[in-house]
Amino acid sequence: MDDRAIHSEHRPWGFYEVLSDTETHKVKRITVYPEKRLSLQRHKKRKEHWFFVSGQGVVTLDKHEIEVSSGVSVDIDYNMLHRVENTGTHNLVYIEVQLGEYFGEDDIERIEDDYGRAQK
Repeated sequence: MDDRAIHSEHRPWGFYEVLSDTETHKVKRITVYPEKRLSLQRHKKRKEHWFFVSGQGVVTLDKHEIEVSSGVSVDIDYNMLHRVENTGTHNLVYIEVQLGEYFGEDDIERIEDDYGRAQK
């Protein structure tokens, strides 16, 4: 089986690789570096399923925090505030499956961001 990424993008918190990108879904492998986190965000046009494959961290879903590690999965509905943080000493890696009507990066509404990317 060929698991090479279609493309990858580097960010201040780590990087992601797009494994599949179709009209009905998008699949990414996301790597978060130790002591880094993504922005607190939400999406209007997609929902997501995250399956963690290595490392440990904390996922924020609205006002709830969930500890995650290998084998744990999390579902994020439309408009749900969410964030992932690597709380371990090794990379946190998870597979993200996006479902909905649109999968572009411009469907990210950032509420808080450690890297100055939140909407004003």
